[in-house]
Amino acid sequence: MDKQRDIKVVNIVVSASLNHDIPLEKMAATLSNTEYNPEQFPGLVIRIKEPKTSALIFSSGKIVCTGARSMDKVEESIGKIIKILEKIGIKITIKPEIKIQNIVASGSVGMDLNLNDLAMKLDNTEYEPEQFPGLVYKLAEAKATFLLFSNGKVVCTGTKSEKEVYAALEKLIDNLKKIKSKK
Repeated sequence: MDKQRDIKVVNIVVSASLNHDIPLEKMAATLSNTEYNPEQFPGLVIRIKEPKTSALIFSSGKIVCTGARSMDKVEESIGKIIKILEKIGIKITIKPEIKIQNIVASGSVGMDLNLNDLAMKLDNTEYEPEQFPGLVYKLAEAKATFLLFSNGKVVCTGTKSEKEVYAALEKLIDNLKKIKSKK
């Protein structure tokens, strides 16, 4: 019997712009949930407890938010950042346009995998078991990269929508089944 195959979004990375200059020094001085070391990196890190996310904020008003598992949570996080900015006197009057940069999903293909075999038979793979137990498989036609493990667990990265995640998983499973049937 086939093991359960499924995949879940575990992290969405987005970018947005608030179209407003942001005084990072003032934010860092007044907020406890921030880190700012301009000598090392020009962005301020802000951590949000609920939903559990982190964002990089740049003085230009550009934001990169990471850690959310759904677009609702992304919007909630960016809304909280805007409220935090209002508390220190910065009014954001626009609804920022949010662009997905990357989605990370993890799950299972529902079958054990012979990674040595796959490394030989699939194109665009990297497999160095002494370095790392997973096989890296770039699935060009789905614009996705998978980490495959021998127990059938997978991590998918590089997609820009949940729909793309599921399509990439189906394409991966098709490719794996083609190889299994060639034995």
